[in-house]
Amino acid sequence: MGINCAHIDHAVRGRASAQLNALTPTTADVTKTRSAIKYVIGPNGRRLRLADLPLPDTKRWVIRRKAEVVAAVRGGLLSLEEACSRYALNPDEFLLWQHRIDRFGFAGLRTTRTQFYGGRRRARQNDWVRL
Repeated sequence: MGINCAHIDHAVRGRASAQLNALTPTTADVTKTRSAIKYVIGPNGRRLRLADLPLPDTKRWVIRRKAEVVAAVRGGLLSLEEACSRYALNPDEFLLWQHRIDRFGFAGLRTTRTQFYGGRRRARQNDWVRL
């Protein structure tokens, strides 16, 4: 037996909606909180401000730059949307950076060993399988 939502009193719906809206932060609240955050601790242990982040036209993403952007988003200095639009990143790519830092540390951000850290190792020509 399920609950028929058609029989719920409209006043109850209105109160539930008002409670939900009270718990949901508005854009002004998020902006106010974000403006209160002046810096976060970067991957090298130093303070990281918005001015210290990589330039928006960055083309060469080294480990340190990727880690700085991830630290800025995690610390609330930037939102995920802001970081993706600022650096022309795909959200999936950014989330992959976060996952690799969590799983492998900063070495997981290397592009030279992506097949190792990605979990897919290619078979080399000299590899052979014993039966």
